[in-house]
Amino acid sequence: MPIVSIMMIEGRSPEKKKAMLKAVTDAIVQTLDAPRDSVRIVINEVPMDHFAVGGMTRDERDQLLAAQGKRGANK
Repeated sequence: MPIVSIMMIEGRSPEKKKAMLKAVTDAIVQTLDAPRDSVRIVINEVPMDHFAVGGMTRDERDQLLAAQGKRGANK
């Protein structure tokens, strides 16, 4: 029974998560020949202020990029 753990920053819509779950399940079934009903997926959503890159939280990074006129990370 394949078990997949996905960690991502919170904020995506239920529809986006459902689409991801389907795509990941399809990939596991296709690549491992695993029965679809044996695939388990756990999503761990991390609050934006609990994730940092280079010492800056996601919110701080997005604010900095906005101030520089650059586009923030995908939400």
